[in-house]
Amino acid sequence: MAHEEHKQAAEHHENAAKSHRNAAELHEKGSHDEGHKHSQEAHQHSTKAHELTNAAHKKSQEKAKK
Repeated sequence: MAHEEHKQAAEHHENAAKSHRNAAELHEKGSHDEGHKHSQEAHQHSTKAHELTNAAHKKSQEKAKK
């Protein structure tokens, strides 16, 4: 169901935002290795959110054609 993908995508977007905020705080404190780790997590969440959004969009289009 497209709704589930949208919900999961939103959760990944929220997690990405949290990771970005954590990375920024850690970089400001000079903890660059930990900041980089959180930046990578943010990227992974953003990528997954993008994949789920595309899947949901595709399902919505297919449903609309019927």
